Formats: sequence, C-alpha cells, structure tokens
Amino acid sequence: MRKGSVKEVLAKLKYDPREDEGDYYVIIEHRGAYGDVKKIPVEMIELGHGYFFVGDAQIPYHRILKVVRKDGKVIWETRKL
Repeated sequence: MRKGSVKEVLAKLKYDPREDEGDYYVIIEHRGAYGDVKKIPVEMIELGHGYFFVGDAQIPYHRILKVVRKDGKVIWETRKL
C-alpha cells in the first residue's frame, strides 16, 4: 500500500497516462470539518513543492491522511493513523 511519499503517489496519479486522476481522492486533516477530515478529489489538486493547492488554498502534504480510490481501496496512508 504505502510505496514512496504522498507527493510521489499524487504525481503518478496526476501525470501517468495509465491512471485516471478522477478515480481518486485525498482525505486531509481539516479542523472544523465534520470529523476533522475533508475529502478532496485528486483532479482538483495542483502539486507544489511542500504544499498542494486547491484553488487559492495552500495545504501542506503532511495534512494528507490517505489517498483512496473511488471503490474504497486505500492507495497510500500516513503512518500516524
């Protein structure tokens, strides 16, 4: 399941022509949201160096808890869970 950094996993999902980024989403730690987590489709994410962007929002990679396929399969998960 966990192979490489979350940034590497997201880059593969976004830029590998064999993958469809629309089939994946990330779950981030987001205080104030229901259950303190938020689900964001990978297709809405722009990758940066230490952060990723969703519109004007800048979110650090360390806030990502999981990368999940739409069928529920966990592709990447943080070790702190």
